[in-house]
Amino acid sequence: MKKTITGAAIALPLLFFGHGAMAGCGEVTIASMNWQSAEVLSNIDKIILNEGYGCSADIVVVDAASGITSQVEKGKPDIIPEAWVDLFPELVKAPLAEGRVVALVPSLSDGGQAGWFIPRYMLEKHPGLNKIEEILAHPEYFPSPEDSSKGAIFNGPTGWGGTIATNRLAKAFDVAGKGFSVIDTGSAAALDSSMAKAYERKEPWLGFYWEPTSLLGMYDMVPVDFGVKHDAAEWKRCTSVDTCTDPKPNSFPRDNVLTLASKSFIERTDPAAVDYLKARSWNNKTVNTLMAWMTENQATGEEGARHFLAEHPEIWTKWVSPKAAELLKASL
Repeated sequence: MKKTITGAAIALPLLFFGHGAMAGCGEVTIASMNWQSAEVLSNIDKIILNEGYGCSADIVVVDAASGITSQVEKGKPDIIPEAWVDLFPELVKAPLAEGRVVALVPSLSDGGQAGWFIPRYMLEKHPGLNKIEEILAHPEYFPSPEDSSKGAIFNGPTGWGGTIATNRLAKAFDVAGKGFSVIDTGSAAALDSSMAKAYERKEPWLGFYWEPTSLLGMYDMVPVDFGVKHDAAEWKRCTSVDTCTDPKPNSFPRDNVLTLASKSFIERTDPAAVDYLKARSWNNKTVNTLMAWMTENQATGEEGARHFLAEHPEIWTKWVSPKAAELLKASL
């Protein structure tokens, strides 16, 4: 059963919270966001909690803004499996300090990562090409479809934070002076298409993208090394500001992606169920591959979850107790 919650908010930095013993798991509400990785993870949690720990778990549909507000104000949903907490730093400050919301584990062990990417086959042909200085020295490796005398950097549509950052970084690294132009693809679909078309033909491609995504599960892409550490102050001052005219070299941040639970859930539920959630973490490569399978097979979140559980016991059995593992294997 799916329900819909409305409101405003999400997220919070990592915090481990003690809990006392309880007799059973009971009823659990699990938030599912409107993107693929969050949808499949919420279904994995539902199946594991129900089949492995005897919970009565349901999925509730929330957007990126509504989950935390409802969790903070009402104690529901009990669990938000994939919260991109760095998107709302001010919003989560009070819930963290007051303990109304608990962060149990990084959902993505290596975090969410946006940046510029190139195909691995280009790096294999030109060792070192994943470094920004090598890329900028060779615009001829990335001929623009609009003007082949220039190199091309494919960007997202207007309004995206990543689009703004790419434009600011392009100015900071003086890509125009190095013979490159930034191409406004105009839409997410056009950006996807530009990568897919190039990759299928084994042609050059350089542009903005992020993971986890199904596309990076289909195509072996390598992130560009900007040669500088992420400067959060500079990012706030200029890299993320569309009107800033004096950007400095910077790199994209790694987004913390955490599993959040309400304090009331932690206090009332079976500690074994909480222990599962504290252990349940996976990496971008695993998620990319699963999302690619879901896209290719037009699979729902539940179908993707069951596929993952059937195909990757070497991953999920490390998250659960031996008893829960036996029950889950018998149910699949």
